Amino acid sequence: MIRNPFRDLDQKKISRSSDVLKTQNDYFKIVNRRIFIFGIIICLIFAVVSVRLVFLQIRNQEDYAAKLENYSSQKQTDSTARGEMVDRNGKVIAKTVSSHNIVYFPPKDTTSEEQWKLAQTFAKDFKVDHKGMTNSDYQDLYMFLHKDEKGNKDSGKNLLSEQEKETLTAEEQEKKIRSRITMKMVNELADDDIKDAFSVYLSMRKLPNNQNKVILEDVDSDSVAKLMENKDKYRGFDVNLGSWKREYPYKDTLRDVLGSITTSKQGVPSELRSYYEAMGYSLTDRVGQSGLEKQYEDLLSGTPRVSEISYDSDGTAIMNETSSGKNGYDLHLTIDVELQKKVDDILEDTLKKYAGTAGREKFKKAIVVLMNPQTGEIYAMSGKYLDEDGKIQNYSSGAYLDAFASGSVVKGATVYMMLDQGIQTRYSTEQDEQMKIAGTPFKQSFNTYGTVNSIRALAVSSNVYMFKSVIKLAGGNYVYNQPLGITNEMAQKTFKLMRNYYSMFGLGTKTGLDVPNEAQGFTGNTMNPGLLLDYSIGQYDNYTPIQLVQYAATIANGGKKVQPKLVNTATEVNTDYTVYENKTQVLSALPGSKEDLETIQMGFREVVAGEHAIDPIKSLDVQVAAKTGTAEVEDFTNASLVGYAPYDKEAKVAFACSVPESATNDQSVAGNLCAYNIMPEVLKEFFKKY
Repeated sequence: MIRNPFRDLDQKKISRSSDVLKTQNDYFKIVNRRIFIFGIIICLIFAVVSVRLVFLQIRNQEDYAAKLENYSSQKQTDSTARGEMVDRNGKVIAKTVSSHNIVYFPPKDTTSEEQWKLAQTFAKDFKVDHKGMTNSDYQDLYMFLHKDEKGNKDSGKNLLSEQEKETLTAEEQEKKIRSRITMKMVNELADDDIKDAFSVYLSMRKLPNNQNKVILEDVDSDSVAKLMENKDKYRGFDVNLGSWKREYPYKDTLRDVLGSITTSKQGVPSELRSYYEAMGYSLTDRVGQSGLEKQYEDLLSGTPRVSEISYDSDGTAIMNETSSGKNGYDLHLTIDVELQKKVDDILEDTLKKYAGTAGREKFKKAIVVLMNPQTGEIYAMSGKYLDEDGKIQNYSSGAYLDAFASGSVVKGATVYMMLDQGIQTRYSTEQDEQMKIAGTPFKQSFNTYGTVNSIRALAVSSNVYMFKSVIKLAGGNYVYNQPLGITNEMAQKTFKLMRNYYSMFGLGTKTGLDVPNEAQGFTGNTMNPGLLLDYSIGQYDNYTPIQLVQYAATIANGGKKVQPKLVNTATEVNTDYTVYENKTQVLSALPGSKEDLETIQMGFREVVAGEHAIDPIKSLDVQVAAKTGTAEVEDFTNASLVGYAPYDKEAKVAFACSVPESATNDQSVAGNLCAYNIMPEVLKEFFKKY
């Protein structure tokens, strides 16, 4: 039998086909199994998510509903009463009293035309004044009113050429229009009544939209009654009975230090808008803009009152209070306001008596600071000046904003440095004589005092002692009519050393007084050997009176530089509960020996009671230590006095007095005004109480 040769081939093919089919079947089984498992996992995940969603909806339904309501509702915030300021004896210096403001909240769907008509009606019926409008506001008024030849409002485009209309952007066009609007053009379009109405209109349209706009502040009861009786006539207007204002029982006393607050119309300063918004303020909130009002804004301002806004059937907003808020905290100042008034009066009397007299033609300003040298508490900070009209104005803030060349008052720091650096000892001496340095004019003290040690050098205010000491400190050598041998590099090094020592007393550095914008004074940039000598006697850098009193306090209290302060504590309203305490801060301590500092104290006492005694101060019932200073500024001298008392016990008060341009340089006017006129009277008043 013949074997079919193709049969074996066919059998092999069939065998191979079965193997492939089997492999394919196995593959599909694996895939199907994996799909099944994956499907189960998906179903389980879906089930877990579904259960979780149901759980969240049931459990947190109220929370989510509240959040939704919060996001969708409108809220109005109003500031609560500001904290008051009281002096160290509890007498109110800055008082908060209630007042009434007329406010406007735009009803729903009110058009600008309707608001303009309403503004005209309101301005006609109430006491409105447009004098607070700015130049930009008047430009807005012109663009708001101007019409073209057809009687259509054109936003002032009549002031543009055809080419400018075609080529300039809208922003550029507006800028060009504003630059061409004059007050004459505004006056031709609008009388005072229209200007008054427009000032109301601007306030009505002020942002943000969801806040009351203050139209009139501190209105009288008649205005309140008129509005409340005719609310239908003034749709959207209302009276805010929870407003407040500042009153000052002591009038202008210390006002520039207490500071000022913005009006409701001003609101928060535009340059600080982002900051205040981040702090939760409304743009219309009143905030401190200077002095202690600004420094302690976070304590004085309260928690705002919150109202939820709803609307009645005619679209008028209804305020429903949801949180009553909380008043600000009261500040307890270190100031003794009665003593402050006494010092103010003494400075005023001095100005009235001496300003403009022979030899005192430029005398127009005087400043006095009294401080507790142990704690840094400021008892009084008084400043007065004559304005261009000859009226006396407050200038208490000049104690930390203004700086003067102070003259020999700094010699205490100079001598201390020489003692600590080993240049001098308490009883080592220098010959006070006329000095001649090669290529320069003669240098000398007011008189020639002969042999002086450190104590007598302070007592007689020897310039020569300071000059010779600083020459040695710099590495130079004094020989009559010869160069000092001090290079500029040596002078610069010595300047830095001296400024470091002076800063240990508070001179030339900010004191840390709790006010905004404290001045650092003036520090000269040029540092050569000649100026080095001037610097040692206070004839170069300028210091603020608050720096001078910190300097005096450091000498008085044993060498501790204490930070001055105007605020002691903050408390809850009408309680003794303290929420903030401004504790005494010792910033640094002098590095030298107790004996070195006692040398300075002895020298200061000799100024008052020694061979050139200040009789009006020496005759007081309390022992005083002090140092006078006169600094030549062009044709006039600045008069200064720093010191403390009592000298023989723990000091209760450190003081500084500055009278810039107090007299001519020709010595025709006898007496330092601070030493012989102002401080004797001030110290009498202080020790009547303390």
